Parts: sequence; C-alpha cells; structure tokens
Amino acid sequence: MTAPLRMSRRRFTFAAAGVAGFALLAACGGDSGAGESDGLAGESDELKGDIIVDGSSTVFPITMAAAEEFSIMHSGVRVSVGVSGTGGGFKKFAAGETDISDASRPIKPSEMEAVTAAGLEFIEIPVAYDGLTVVVNPENDWVDCLTVDELKKMWEPAAQGEVTNWNQIRDSFPDMPLDLFAPGVDSGTFDYFTEAIVGEAQSSRGDFQASEDDNVLVTGVSGSKSAIGYFGLSYYVENTDKVKAVPIDSGNGTCVEPSFATVADGSYQPLSRPIFIYVRKDAAERPEVDAFVKYYLSSEFTPLISSPEVGYVQLSSEIYAALTQRFADRVTGTLWPNGAEVGASLDRYMQ
Repeated sequence: MTAPLRMSRRRFTFAAAGVAGFALLAACGGDSGAGESDGLAGESDELKGDIIVDGSSTVFPITMAAAEEFSIMHSGVRVSVGVSGTGGGFKKFAAGETDISDASRPIKPSEMEAVTAAGLEFIEIPVAYDGLTVVVNPENDWVDCLTVDELKKMWEPAAQGEVTNWNQIRDSFPDMPLDLFAPGVDSGTFDYFTEAIVGEAQSSRGDFQASEDDNVLVTGVSGSKSAIGYFGLSYYVENTDKVKAVPIDSGNGTCVEPSFATVADGSYQPLSRPIFIYVRKDAAERPEVDAFVKYYLSSEFTPLISSPEVGYVQLSSEIYAALTQRFADRVTGTLWPNGAEVGASLDRYMQ
C-alpha cells in the first residue's frame, strides 16, 4: 500500500532562497505515520548523521521529497539537498564534498576521470524518467506544435544574432521578437536538450537568458508573451497556470504533448530521458546513507515520484528491484561510457 504523501511544496522555499550555495535541510522529525514496507521503518532511533546531496535542479524535487519522507521516519538524520546544476554537482562530488550527486544526465567521461583521479568510486542509479518540456507564455496563441527542425533552427549556434523573430521560425508566425529562456551551461538539462535537438551536447546559441534555477525560467516565460523556454516536466506540472507546454513533432508528423503517459510509453520523443543519483561508494557504507538510498528505491517511496507534488515518471518495479540489488552489491561505474544517449532505455540495468 502506498503511503500518503506528506511532502510540502519545498521547491517554493528553494526558489526564494536562490541557487548559489543553497542547501535545504530535511530533518523535521514529528509523527511518522509511515508504513513498514521494505523493512525500512523501525530503525529511526538508531540512525544518526548528515547526508550531503547536491547537483541537478531537475532531480531536486525527487530527492527533496525522499529526504522529507525519510527524515520523518529517521529524525536523527539530516539530509541537505543543494542545487548547483548537474555539472556543478559532479565537481563537488569529485572533490569529496558530497555523498550523493543529483544528475539529469549520465556522468560524462571527463567527470568520471575527475572522480577516479580523486580516488573515489560511485554507484550509478537512475531514479525516474523526465519529459524535458518546451513552454511558451499562456497568451501565445500561434504555437500549437513545433518540429525538432524548428527547435533546432531556433537554438543552434548559427541562430545567434540571426534568428530573432518568431516569423523566421515559420512564415505563419507573427512578427514578434523571440525571447529565449534556458538552463545554464552547468545544467544537465541544457546538455540533453542540445544533444537531442541540435545534435551535439553544449552546442547552442548563447544569446538567451540562462539560469540554473528552473523557477527563474518559469518566471521569465510567464512574464513575456513572446517568450519560449525549456525545463523538466516537474516544473511544468507545478506551473500550468503560468506557462503552456508545446507539443513536439519528432519528425513523423504527429505532435505529442509531454505528460506522465507519453513519457512512460516512450511516445514523447526525443525529449524523454532518465534522471539519476550517483552515490559515493565509501559514503554508502555509512548506515544513514545506505538506509536513505534503499528508501529512495523502495516501494514505499517510488509511487510518490509520479504524484503531482513531485512530477516525474516512476520506473517499473522490475527496474527498481534491479537497481536495489545493484546498490546492495555496490556495483560501481557507469553503463553510459559515452555520456547521454538520446532515446536510450534502461534495459541495460536488467542484464
């Protein structure tokens, strides 16, 4: 039986506090009310310590939800969740400053080299699927679908200073300036979008308004009728009254809206992707970290991932079981040796 969601909307607190150096502590204690599934509850009086998490703003809502729920059962454990972007998180991870790194894409070879050079090992764990969502202002009445080619024309490096008006994207679009909003270059969402749309990670025009805080992007798009931007599905689900999602035609003539259903069935392409946590192997030997990661993958927590409050698509129970075993066996390294792959599945974790 799924436990009731007790998580508060902490992402609003995150937005108010800003990104740089922010860490939100989840150790509120109080009435547990938690069911005893997966043998996780009942340890609360024995577990103590601090767990440091940093990285992707996309993964933040899931990790924050897990931290809040876990801390209700284990009041002696403090889980801090910071946001410095996927790339920024891996820098802290390689420096040994964090126990877990949130990542909206697989670790890059260069990042893996930095971790290895520091004498550290990691356990790679996908935690959910995301549908990277292209959004416009709700007053935008001319866009009801965009093709991948139109998005590329809008965002490729050659567009910088040249493609600045909506009518340059499609003749029927109005004579209005393009106001572009996107995650910053340390974001895994930026890496994945450029890989999926432009064809090369980090290949993008630079004349757009960037932020590692997705809430800033929501504010920017909601404040300009001619704006367009992109971020993770969770932030769209949270802000459907402020922005409008744009269906995407991957090239087959069918426009598909981002939703839990289209991400789960694989029809929302090419912007569906897995998102991850990376656990330092030596940190996993600490009882509080071991228990937190097991809870994160448990049948008690994972159904909450697809709740409106969290906003992502949970993986299958078979994949979570395989990932739980992978963590218990302390299997290190990545199954993505070349980094992100557009349209890739997680079947590799079942082998």
